[in-house]
Amino acid sequence: VAVNLFNGALLKDTDGILVQQTKNVQAARQLRFTTLQEIKNIEATIKAYIFEALEAEKAGLKVELKKTEEFNFPKELESVFKENKSLKSAFETLTPGRQRGYLLHFSGAKQSATRTSRIEKCIPKILAGKGFNDCTCGLSKRMPTCDGSHRALANK
Repeated sequence: VAVNLFNGALLKDTDGILVQQTKNVQAARQLRFTTLQEIKNIEATIKAYIFEALEAEKAGLKVELKKTEEFNFPKELESVFKENKSLKSAFETLTPGRQRGYLLHFSGAKQSATRTSRIEKCIPKILAGKGFNDCTCGLSKRMPTCDGSHRALANK
């Protein structure tokens, strides 16, 4: 069982039980349990954390999120931008969230060759003003996000 606290990074976590799902998750934290006994053992702590989260929400506290410029910017992308000014311009016109989506995708590769390959595959989407998870076929029922609707048509 996991309890997600969407702004859990605001909590003090004095007992060290909050889990950051991945290094890229900035605000959310989880309380994770594998047995009912674990929950019973720290029931009072769980309630205290939930109460603290509610108080933070009532107070309007917000997690200070990293700016796009603070994300890892792969040297392979910088190299491509030097050669392709229109790509750099198209990337800069994307919303900050779309820029971060690409940066996370590119940076997630361990090898330079993989980062380069990922960048090359995404160039048409970037030039079209689309985000990494945006639909490019126009068939998604969840526009602008791609939901895979085009796959059903390909199997006919």
